[in-house]
Amino acid sequence: MRLFKKLLIGILLVATIAVVVYYPNLKNVWRAIHFFDKEVIVENFTTINRNWKTLEIKRPVVPYIFPKGHQMNLPEAFSYKTKTFNSKDYLDSSFTTGFLILQDDSLTFEKYYLGNTDTTRHISWSLAKSFVSALFGIAMEEGYIKSLEQHVDEYLPGLKGSGYEGVKIKDVLQMSSGVKFNEDYGDFFSDINRWGRYFAWGASQEKFAASLKKDVPPGTYRRYVSINTQVLGMIIVKATRKSLTQYLQEKIWQKIGMEYSGYWVVDNEGMEVALCGLNATLRDYAKFGQLYLKKGNWQGAQVVPEKWVHASITPDAPHLMPGKNSNSDSEFGYGYQWWVPEGDDEEFMGLGVYNQDIYINLTTKTVIVKNSANHRFNEKGNPYADRFVILELYRAIAHSSNALLSSNDLQIK
Repeated sequence: MRLFKKLLIGILLVATIAVVVYYPNLKNVWRAIHFFDKEVIVENFTTINRNWKTLEIKRPVVPYIFPKGHQMNLPEAFSYKTKTFNSKDYLDSSFTTGFLILQDDSLTFEKYYLGNTDTTRHISWSLAKSFVSALFGIAMEEGYIKSLEQHVDEYLPGLKGSGYEGVKIKDVLQMSSGVKFNEDYGDFFSDINRWGRYFAWGASQEKFAASLKKDVPPGTYRRYVSINTQVLGMIIVKATRKSLTQYLQEKIWQKIGMEYSGYWVVDNEGMEVALCGLNATLRDYAKFGQLYLKKGNWQGAQVVPEKWVHASITPDAPHLMPGKNSNSDSEFGYGYQWWVPEGDDEEFMGLGVYNQDIYINLTTKTVIVKNSANHRFNEKGNPYADRFVILELYRAIAHSSNALLSSNDLQIK
């Protein structure tokens, strides 16, 4: 009996020490699991720097301010297939937090909802991927990265033996790495949610990438794998010997006059969460969209190489083409971390989970940005989370300058 008591006391002591030591990690994992709950999602999407480690992206001394254009009206309604949606109801039901339109280089519509303002820095989620792509193109132009034909493990030897060994950088850029991965946010046990808990625990992102296995031959099937972008980010850091935050600040943030400072979430090793951790204001997301509308040129200075911008928005292989495609997991086409819809317009999009969007139409010279906190995003069949539905709203806006619904009447409750 005495031995049993001593053993029990020992077990309780070890358990108590473990709880004390790992309490911050356990708290972060619990926070990650409940991050998207209806009651907290809006606040969580705009206050990530309160609970997670971040690095600041400093604004320039003299920011660029968009000129105000003729304030346009939104279309009263738009259609997708056989269904018609009221524009106000759609923005309301997709839990929009900010909506902005640039037309012909001017700010023509800007509204904030659910407590957000023009100074609110909002999580990008996968919009960050398009920023990483831009940085990758700049790093190649500056000679830090030799060729897209190189294998990722030439820069990241820690990935040898993983699904990334022998995979070309270009295939990673085009979400065609061949790595096995489940990106279903609605599945608690999916790889992307497993990564989220892994990150929240404080574990190495490179080690997580190294744990992934190959599924199909690289360059044959387009499957969305968020960790691909993390690999790209790690290559940039390894090649330039600069953090993503520093490189973004020097090469883009300062050069195009971002209006506000941003910040990037980092792990315990100081590596940015390249795949989704960027935070910025709605106007500054729009400024990045405007940069790509101008093919990487900002007021006469080529910030992102024009050839890179063109390649980024041009699917160049059968498995990357938009439309029904047996070699792709989406009917959207894909370039270098940019989505390309099927259609006659020169359109492309940056997309983030829970409905973060940058829509760019080269034909109509339109940029549209939408931030959201859509807690219903993972509901199957929900039209208010469907990218193909909202694409039709963007198209209606881009092609309409005399809609009936006044922006002054658009209020989200």
